[in-house]
Amino acid sequence: MKSEKQTTIKPTSHSAVGRARRTRVLFVCVGNCCRSQMAEGFACKYGDDVMTAESAGLHPAGVVVPETVRAMAEKDIDITAQYSKPLPLNKLNNYDLIVNLSGFKLPDHIEVPILTWEVRDPIGQTHVVYCNVRNEIENLVMQLILKLRRGRARLRHQPA
Repeated sequence: MKSEKQTTIKPTSHSAVGRARRTRVLFVCVGNCCRSQMAEGFACKYGDDVMTAESAGLHPAGVVVPETVRAMAEKDIDITAQYSKPLPLNKLNNYDLIVNLSGFKLPDHIEVPILTWEVRDPIGQTHVVYCNVRNEIENLVMQLILKLRRGRARLRHQPA
């Protein structure tokens, strides 16, 4: 996992009721039809306690490809309600973290931490490739979730 900016990922501040607000994460890939959709699916399924996940594409394909949906369904994650969306250029700084899976540099004006995950684009490949990519993304998302949970635990143990 390579970082474009040397900024520490921190859980967002505590809310008025004393619970930590979830970290707003945007997963970005090229078409928002494979990798970022998988990452969003895993994040929503396993990390809902520490993050609010969304996804977007540099050049959205307009659909989530059936092979992506199939690969995720094999992990009992239903992403049929997800859809391909463009990168929200005027709202990027509203996120707490952006995870770049696109293989391309993101715009310079982004002021939030960016993590770069180098994951093969499975578009047009075999089902086996989709499953390998899915498994790699699952591992990366789980690492991120654990990192956010550890950060939240440290916040709970600090004096107010």
